Amino acid sequence: MLLDNISLFLAIVEKGSLAAAAREAGLSSTTVSERLAALEAHYDVVLLNRTTRSISLTEEGRVLVEGARAVLGEVEELDSRIRSGAQTLSGLIRISAPEDLGRNIISGAIADFQTNHPSISIDLHLSDGYVDIVGLGIDLAVRFGAISDSSLRIKHVATRRRILCASPAYLERHGAPETPADLRDHTCLMMRFGQNIDNSWEFRKGDVKHVVTVNGTLIANDGALVREWALQGRGIALKSEFDCAADIRAGRLIQLLRDYEPPGSPLQILFPPSRAQPRRVRAFAEHLIRVLRSVE
Repeated sequence: MLLDNISLFLAIVEKGSLAAAAREAGLSSTTVSERLAALEAHYDVVLLNRTTRSISLTEEGRVLVEGARAVLGEVEELDSRIRSGAQTLSGLIRISAPEDLGRNIISGAIADFQTNHPSISIDLHLSDGYVDIVGLGIDLAVRFGAISDSSLRIKHVATRRRILCASPAYLERHGAPETPADLRDHTCLMMRFGQNIDNSWEFRKGDVKHVVTVNGTLIANDGALVREWALQGRGIALKSEFDCAADIRAGRLIQLLRDYEPPGSPLQILFPPSRAQPRRVRAFAEHLIRVLRSVE
């Protein structure tokens, strides 16, 4: 009963309300409230601050969320190994990934993994913005760039180039820049990350760094849309080679300023700050690292 109540508590946190957790579990709101009260009585603490409109975790609630996901994951894995055999992987893996990378590469890695492990379920969350990994119950997240949350566990995968590119149609109409400074006279396609717009683009030639503030009429928080705009000839984009290498090989996009190298962007897999991941998560992470490192 204690594990059941802890599992129900996690559902309340992930769904954002007692009523939503009740619907998910097929229970009455009264039953969910009573079981939450029983869990708080067991630990003799308040786990959730509750108002008529919202809930929020207390410090004790945050500690329980972090530990409970690890414990329940281990219990589920143990149950699976006993029922299905030690070599069988089963259960749900929640993944967060950038839009383009998720569609172009990670979705294929998921398909291959599920072919070998058909009892695995995947919940893929695609977003180029900030994602609350702990709050959403994400098992692993794939992210480019520096990570500001020092509590997350980080596995470095690779450092990949960023490539300045545009479509042949755009270059036919507007010509190609010859130096980074020329970008000020071009329409550039920019990404938004939260409140910040990525409009300060850096390049290096030898030991000399060039930083240019670019302009444009199109901004999005979706990398896949920025890539689509570039393919449509609507401007110049600065994209990870993961996202645009195939388009460049096919001639749909043209690499620009080859003598000026943008700094590479680290690619990392993030895990929530629990002590251990279930075996299925570890196995998928190892599979995904192999796939990402093999991409040319």
